[in-house]
Amino acid sequence: MNIDGAAISSKTEPPSSEPISFIPVKDLEDAAPVTTWLNPLGIYDQSTTQWLQGQGPPEQESKQPDTQPDSESAALKAKVEEFNRRVRENPRDTQLWMAFVAFQDEVMKSPGLYAIEEGEQEKRKRSLKLILEKKLAILERAIESNQSSVDLKLAKLKLCTEFWEPSTLVKEWQKLIFLHPNNTALWQKYLLFCQSQFSTFSISKIHSLYGKCLSTLSAVKDGSILSHPALPGTEEAMFALFLQQCHFLRQAGHSEKAVSLFQAMVDFTFFKPDSVKDLPTKGQVEFFEPFWDSGEPRAGEKGARGWKAWMHQQERGGWVVINPDEDDDEPEEDDQEIKDKTLPRWQIWLAAERSRDQRHWRPWRPDKTKKQTEEDCEDPERQVLFDDIGQSLIRLSSHNLQFQLVEAFLQFLGVPSGLTPPASCLYLAMDENSIFDNGLYDEKPLTFFNPSFSGASCVGRMDRLGCPRWTRGQNREGEEFIRNVFHLVMPLFSGKEKSQLCFSWLQYEIAKVIWCLHTKNKKRLKSQGKNCKKLAKNLLKEPENRNNFCLWKQYAHLEWLLGNTEDARKVFDTALGMAGSRELKDSDLCELSLLYAELEVELSPEVRGAATARAVHILTKLTESSPCGPYTGQVLAVHILKARKAYEHALQDCLGDSCVSDPAPTDSCSRLISLAKCFMLFQYLTTGIDAAVRIYEQVFAKLNSYVFPEGSGEGDSASSQSWTSVLEAITLMHTSLLRFHMKVSVYPLAPLREVLSQALKLYPGNQVLWRSYVQIQNKSHSASKTRRFFDTITRSAKALEPWLFAIEAEKLRKRLVETVQRLDGREIHATIPETGLTHRIQALFENAMRSDSGSQCPLLWRMYLNFLVSLGNKERSKGVFYKALQNCPWAKVLYLDAVEYFPDEMQEILDLMTEKELRVRLPLEELELLLED
Repeated sequence: MNIDGAAISSKTEPPSSEPISFIPVKDLEDAAPVTTWLNPLGIYDQSTTQWLQGQGPPEQESKQPDTQPDSESAALKAKVEEFNRRVRENPRDTQLWMAFVAFQDEVMKSPGLYAIEEGEQEKRKRSLKLILEKKLAILERAIESNQSSVDLKLAKLKLCTEFWEPSTLVKEWQKLIFLHPNNTALWQKYLLFCQSQFSTFSISKIHSLYGKCLSTLSAVKDGSILSHPALPGTEEAMFALFLQQCHFLRQAGHSEKAVSLFQAMVDFTFFKPDSVKDLPTKGQVEFFEPFWDSGEPRAGEKGARGWKAWMHQQERGGWVVINPDEDDDEPEEDDQEIKDKTLPRWQIWLAAERSRDQRHWRPWRPDKTKKQTEEDCEDPERQVLFDDIGQSLIRLSSHNLQFQLVEAFLQFLGVPSGLTPPASCLYLAMDENSIFDNGLYDEKPLTFFNPSFSGASCVGRMDRLGCPRWTRGQNREGEEFIRNVFHLVMPLFSGKEKSQLCFSWLQYEIAKVIWCLHTKNKKRLKSQGKNCKKLAKNLLKEPENRNNFCLWKQYAHLEWLLGNTEDARKVFDTALGMAGSRELKDSDLCELSLLYAELEVELSPEVRGAATARAVHILTKLTESSPCGPYTGQVLAVHILKARKAYEHALQDCLGDSCVSDPAPTDSCSRLISLAKCFMLFQYLTTGIDAAVRIYEQVFAKLNSYVFPEGSGEGDSASSQSWTSVLEAITLMHTSLLRFHMKVSVYPLAPLREVLSQALKLYPGNQVLWRSYVQIQNKSHSASKTRRFFDTITRSAKALEPWLFAIEAEKLRKRLVETVQRLDGREIHATIPETGLTHRIQALFENAMRSDSGSQCPLLWRMYLNFLVSLGNKERSKGVFYKALQNCPWAKVLYLDAVEYFPDEMQEILDLMTEKELRVRLPLEELELLLED
């Protein structure tokens, strides 16, 4: 039979009507066999005889079979030979070896390049082990020629995960780390590997491993390890690893240790005595230990003076102990942890555990005024010893990193500092779904504060998935802790950095006001508003803040939010009057005027005509040399024309000056952003939305050529990075303006969709743009365009956001379909097959998990688990929970979710937490005692 299943014979016979019991074997010819010396029995066919004679078949015969697979096979064989030739000639080219390894996937997908029989093709296609063995053989050849290549060894270790036992893998990793102790990227991968090996994982083991990593890299940086010099970017990578450790401890429930690490680093970085500054890190840490154990107040605690002041005083003979004021109110301790004993046991435990997490995130210290000692602590885990933090202390010499340390600490405590975690630990830190929360963006598209990064819980929060996350603030002690941190770090900085800290503090307080407004809690709103105003006034009283337009802007916005529109206008007018004749040169002044104008534009529809005139007045006065006065009436057309000319010239100058300098100075970038935003709003108010769009297109076209010059691929220089951020900020303004215009008038969705699609290809990690995109696409009846777009982005982008938002978009569509199918809570006839969406969402989850960043992102696993539980598939959900633990065994929120979804397994889950050393604040034995009382 030939390949198509037809009998091979020289004669065709009519099919017989009788059934046959065997397949007849027909000779090619019916003539008598010819015998020769090569074929004495006459049994060989012509081609075999030719082969024995060393001859090939005639040319036309060889071309008879189908040439399609043959040509593919020949092309692949040629590629294999080409790879073999090239690696023989260039055995040192590691990229070539890696390409050869990747090429094996392509070879195995092809129809049987190495297969002999038809059946074997399918077997080889399915044989993953064969591919892995082939790749391993290539990598071993490559490593023989490149003994020092870390990338090849890493690729081999990744491949061997499929073959080797975890203990063997760990030993191989340790060997690799021993050979390359100065390679920060390798340390990061090693830590992640150990962190996600469920069988060998425990919190204490990984915590000490972080300490070993940071102390080794500190020794490399100090030059103590002579055999291995420090590589470029070591300090930045060490800081990223330090933050990764803090988030690891927070997620494992060991909040006290994470907060202590930050406290120690603040003292170790900013309050270091001069006498120890020249010592290597190890020596400095040894000197730091007595201070840590002295009982002296630390950063965030009342009366903290810092390590330097303590050391100075010790040299003089110690502090003079002053009896503290006795009239300090004691913070109220909520003794009644269990409010309702009739609830199921698992609900009581979850509520009490979350409550303790929220109240007890600060390290416990003996209160000397109450004559407490370390023995008085009810839970020894709340005390943090020096051994828990000593190895992780690092030296930060870069001023920029020192400021980032403070920002990271504040963000950790729940203050919106505007810092995005480093890329290496970005997705590890994400564990709650506020990234999908638009907040008040729909109501106030122009003025709502939309944080650039969200998704990481603040310390002490272990909320259930889907719980709306607003900045509610901490409890009374927590709020005092945050205030103390601000008071301690503010004097350490000046200029822009100090202004940024003041801005963050005020922003945090305003966020709590917004939460009170949202929840309509009038009593809380009154006290919060009063406290917030007091803080704003105190900050503005400081001499260096008198002309700080950022703070004036926040204060005026606060008054506006509280409903005091006239007071807010007075504050705005006062600030603008102080500015004098700076015109369009000051970016902070432009931002102040912009917010003022935006707030006026967003006023209720009844007063919109007058409000628009006010907004035009503000933006016109900004271009004039005379100080901005209060609104007197409609702006004359001649002033509007002059203002437009002024904006045009200023924008051209700014674009011209900025694009000449490389790298672009920060001031010129921020000036270009604020100027373009003001001009866009001005054009929108005076001419219309199309005029505003033209300004955006003009700036986009100009900057895009600098960010991505023709023929150079993606821009990655410092200059192109700064222009990318400018372009991103202006795109956000453009989308907000389009959304506002669609809210107040009839306008097609296509322009906004087009802008968002274009922007998301450039910035696939921008959460604000994704939120807008998902929201507008949810209004569309056709999902195919959205799906194609998500598919394009997820194929090319390394970021995890496209996957997260693709899942969210499908979930919204599923919710919409279910709403249509249910009427008054009853099932009605389903016209759209719902199962397709379910399978699609599951497929998206599975595909997102394939990348390292996806498989180690606690948020993604929480969403997957929540989705499966919502379908009612309990067994499948349990399977996913245990699969999640294989990848993220440190994430306490996963265990808490499991207790909620599988209450019957509560004992088993808590035993698992205890075994892996996650923080269980309320053991079940204690719960039983509390329930008995």
